[in-house]
Amino acid sequence: MENLVLKISREALLLVLILSGPPVLISLIVGLIISIFQAATQIQEQTITFVPKIIVVFLTLIICGNWLMELMVRFTNNLFTTFPNYIK
Repeated sequence: MENLVLKISREALLLVLILSGPPVLISLIVGLIISIFQAATQIQEQTITFVPKIIVVFLTLIICGNWLMELMVRFTNNLFTTFPNYIK
């Protein structure tokens, strides 16, 4: 039973990393580009980075949403189909 819990926990943590990867990476890249732009133009406004990051993260979620939802549904289906087999 402990092995099952560890396996499910490991899969869940890996799924969280995969699901959060695209928005976080895109946000990181956009933030880096905006920081370089701010350093080059000497604009020191802190709020400039928020709006582009929010827009890009939403676009990333729209583009990758089907794939991310498919991963979550597959994990949940796998969880519901295999879990009753172990409880006896």
